[in-house]
Amino acid sequence: MNKNKQRMTSKRTPKQNRRIFGQWLFFGAIAVFGVLVIRFSYIAIVRHVNGVNLVEATKKLYTEDQTITAKRGTIYTANGDPIAEDTSTYTIYAIMAKNQRSASGKALYVKNKVKAAKVLSKYLPISYKKALATLQKGAGKFQIEFGTAGKNISLTTKEKIDAQNVPGLHFIESEARLYPNGTFASQLIGLTTSKSQKGTDKTRLTGSMGIELAFNKQLSGTDGRKTVTKSGYQGTTETGKKAKDGDNVYTTIDSKLQTLLETKVSEINSKVSPKSMTATLMNAKTGAILATTQRPTFNAQTKSGLSKMWRNLLVEDTYEPGSTMKVFTMAAAIDSGKYNANVTVPTGEYKIGKSTVPDWNTNGWGNITYAKGFALSSNTAMAQLEQTMGAKTWLKYIKRFGLRESTNSGLANEQSGSIQFTYPIEQADTAFGQGIQVTAMQMLRGFTAIANHGKMLQPYFISKITNPNTGKTVYKGKKKVVSQPISSKTASKVLDHMQDVVYKSYGTGTAYKIKGYRIAAKTGTAQVSNGSTYEQGDNTYLYSVVGMAPAKNPKYIMYITMKQPTLNGSSAEEDMAEIFDTVMKRALEEQKASETTAATVKMKDLTSQSTSAAEKAAKKQGLDVVVVGKGSRVVKQSISSGTVVSSGQRVILVTNGQMYMPNLSGWSASEVADFATLTGIKLTTSGTGYVKTQSVTAGNPIEAKQAISVTLK
Repeated sequence: MNKNKQRMTSKRTPKQNRRIFGQWLFFGAIAVFGVLVIRFSYIAIVRHVNGVNLVEATKKLYTEDQTITAKRGTIYTANGDPIAEDTSTYTIYAIMAKNQRSASGKALYVKNKVKAAKVLSKYLPISYKKALATLQKGAGKFQIEFGTAGKNISLTTKEKIDAQNVPGLHFIESEARLYPNGTFASQLIGLTTSKSQKGTDKTRLTGSMGIELAFNKQLSGTDGRKTVTKSGYQGTTETGKKAKDGDNVYTTIDSKLQTLLETKVSEINSKVSPKSMTATLMNAKTGAILATTQRPTFNAQTKSGLSKMWRNLLVEDTYEPGSTMKVFTMAAAIDSGKYNANVTVPTGEYKIGKSTVPDWNTNGWGNITYAKGFALSSNTAMAQLEQTMGAKTWLKYIKRFGLRESTNSGLANEQSGSIQFTYPIEQADTAFGQGIQVTAMQMLRGFTAIANHGKMLQPYFISKITNPNTGKTVYKGKKKVVSQPISSKTASKVLDHMQDVVYKSYGTGTAYKIKGYRIAAKTGTAQVSNGSTYEQGDNTYLYSVVGMAPAKNPKYIMYITMKQPTLNGSSAEEDMAEIFDTVMKRALEEQKASETTAATVKMKDLTSQSTSAAEKAAKKQGLDVVVVGKGSRVVKQSISSGTVVSSGQRVILVTNGQMYMPNLSGWSASEVADFATLTGIKLTTSGTGYVKTQSVTAGNPIEAKQAISVTLK
């Protein structure tokens, strides 16, 4: 009975249970609240949740960062014509998903595959059949592309496709580089490649060769950034920094001389198919390179030929120069006092120990003076002159002329050359250009000492660099005297000997005469080394020539090399003379025109003017005007605005609409080359002088990809 009573007294009432449950609930809520307070306090202090930075997440929600890409600088000729400039290319793609519509309900997908295929085949290098098949295979996919045919599309082509209003065709814009002149000092100017930017999905144009690489830092500029912040009812604010566009680089290249050089070198290259060629025209008084090219080369715009030759032979290729080296041998002998004009030496062959130096004429010319030996290009005469000087003296002058050190041009992979100079026969061989490896740039630098009163100049190819944001010139190229390896008197005597090469009846350079001008030159023929010995056979020589004009006080130096050509009935001298005579004469004529006291004016910009107004303005300046086409407006002119021109100079004006062939009779080779560049025709010339005949009669319409050949006399 006591036990039952005890059970009855310990039993809780419902009210008590509710009170206890309420207490547990209260304390539980307090605990949960405490945990939340601690958690929120932690978040407020640390500002991270599950590895997520809340500050950054909020910023992303309310701010947008945009990169403002800097424009890559433009590379210009000395005349101000663009050689390399920024542009855009496009990749086309087609949206196939039928649920893709704009906010207004307009279809963004390809609705009519047949129409789309017709448009694509009309404007892109893809057949209608292939375009349609690609579109049909893309059914069910979100979007498709069209391979290489749909890439690198120009703005003009994009606009033509857009104008057809085909739903579903869209474009992605990409930064690109435009090289409007195609093959134009290509190895010197260089190329760019697109490189991915670290941490982004963007690409950036970066120099990969030539000036584009050497001056990549200046050309690239600095990207800007724009941050847009949304601030609720207060709208948006923008902060950031402006993009700094890349500097513009002006080369020393003369537009007309370069175009003319490319044309003539292409002709000779097609004619004799050498393994390689180089041709460079330099201002003898400053060291500025006015025109330069090589073969093989490539079209910088299309990249055609790039796989055959990307190296710059001007600085990256070393070779044995042959008899053009005799210029330095003669200079060293005269300057060191070891030259005696009255001494005669035997020719044909010359023994040095157990070795023999042969002449190219193995029978020789009997006993001759060193002067005649130079004009005849006698190896034995120069070998004996080296022996008279002594190896120590000769090596000293080789070093003075910089033939064992880089020119420090700034171009990638420049070589410094090499020499074999241990044994007496090797020392003698170098006197006529065998056993010593040089670059064309080293030879050009050495030649400036002969042309510039003994002072050796640094070759350069950049005239100035300007800041496009401020317009200020940040760098200016100028004449730089490297050293004076010989005296002015010595240089003058060497020039006299070089004139003998051209004007003596027995000289090897008679092909290099130019009517009205005195030329100093030295020809060269060197056996081509394969590394261990010399190649044998008829087609195993490197031919070269250096020419300076006017001979008494040279304004220009031209150096040409031609390795292992297939000569078809002509001589190497005749082939190289075609290049030399045409380009050097044009340079001399321009120099003469600039020095004349005849009336000169600055060429006006006639583009966009009406044809009649432009023609009237040009005639008012005293120019000989040739209008190509019957359009109402001028779109191109052969002489850049701002160029100083003399009275009577010919200017070509190209109009919009159909172009018609003018009468080219009496035009110079360079004027015809200008005409070809302006109109886009394919030009072939033969001979030297002025146009005598043309294959397309004057008055005929000029068709797309027109070809014309002219004969000069």
